[in-house]
Amino acid sequence: MKKVFPAIVVLIALSLAGIIVFQISWLKNLLQVQQQNLFQNVDYAGIEVANDLSRQASGAQVHVHLHSRQLPGLRMAPKYELGIIKPPQISERYTDFEIYDKLKKAFDKKGLHKLRFEFAVATANDSEGWLLEMQSRNFATAILDSTKNNPQITIPISPESGSDLEGLVGSERLVILIPDVKTQVWQSLVPQIIASGVFVLILIAAFYLTVKTMLNQKKLSEIKSDFINNMTHEFKTPLATISLAVDALRNEKVQNDPQKMGYFNGIIKEENVRMNKHVETILQAALMEKQELKLNLERLHAHDIINHVMENFALVLQQKNARLETYLNASNDLIEADEVHFTNLISNLVDNAIKYSKENLLIKITTHSSNKFLLIRIEDNGIGMSKETVKRIFEKFYRAHTGNLHNVKGFGLGMSYVKTVIDIHKGRIKVDSVLGKGSTFTVEMPLLKEA
Repeated sequence: MKKVFPAIVVLIALSLAGIIVFQISWLKNLLQVQQQNLFQNVDYAGIEVANDLSRQASGAQVHVHLHSRQLPGLRMAPKYELGIIKPPQISERYTDFEIYDKLKKAFDKKGLHKLRFEFAVATANDSEGWLLEMQSRNFATAILDSTKNNPQITIPISPESGSDLEGLVGSERLVILIPDVKTQVWQSLVPQIIASGVFVLILIAAFYLTVKTMLNQKKLSEIKSDFINNMTHEFKTPLATISLAVDALRNEKVQNDPQKMGYFNGIIKEENVRMNKHVETILQAALMEKQELKLNLERLHAHDIINHVMENFALVLQQKNARLETYLNASNDLIEADEVHFTNLISNLVDNAIKYSKENLLIKITTHSSNKFLLIRIEDNGIGMSKETVKRIFEKFYRAHTGNLHNVKGFGLGMSYVKTVIDIHKGRIKVDSVLGKGSTFTVEMPLLKEA
């Protein structure tokens, strides 16, 4: 697992990097294709408008004038003269707004609804080349702006092929200019860019969740291995003690001594009770895993529960030469809780203070009440916890490192059970600890109002 995990992470990272590179390449190609499509559609729309203007330019007619000149006394044949009426220019027939409207409608037909453009109409002049006879408001500014890529599309406006004026009148040209074309193309690709970004983010999120899950599985595997080792030790010790006690009971000298018989029978009973407690703890953890912890809620006075728990620990505290100080100052200690689980909750917190203690242990239990909560503080001057331990104290199977202390036993389920019970009762728990100085657990339980 140690060798496989880094390889999997590297492979996933390389795959993700490859996908991101391909996405960027795809967007660049899409930009080029979109730009080509834009120019093509602008060209088609411009030709449509130019053809419409060309048809209008073909309206001029060729006129034949008959002149009959007659001198006195002499008849002469009629003289024919060919005359052309020159058609008006585009700027004489249309306003710039009308040309803009024609172009806008043509662009809309091609799907270019948001295209920004400028235009001009130019006329051929023999002496001066092409002269602008009409232009949009910002055409001159856009064509002179060298900082941006502003491509131009020029389309001739000439009389229709086969008309009377074909080749007889000077041609005009429609010039279409697209300002800042790359920005406009990028703006048209916003939906695709957003979709691509979302897709990449989903992949990154999937990668993160995959790695996180693998790390959690790795950590869980280590925790379970540690749990199995602890469980093996916890069951092996009482079983070995019971086995020795049974062997002793088979001894004739012991059988003839009632006092020794009672002593070894007591050992067997104590170790049996100890194993039953371990089994109960494991079964309780299984219930919590399935979220099947059921509560028998009733009205309880928390101070009574605390006093009862401390009575049970009186002998242990005496053996440890520890001191207990209680300051039950809460004006209201009435809560709705399961008596068994709430009692176990307080017992586990006190037991935790005793387990991780040093010489001259002092445990302080203080209560206060607010409008909505009963606050129970259990403070000790034990070995304390590191910041890492404080973060993980309520994790299932987690056990704090005790340094040189090797007398702490258990499965690492007690604090997880405490957190589960408090959560089910809709309460809260807070931990403050300083390594080497002690820990403080603050429990908040919802209060019931006095009847």
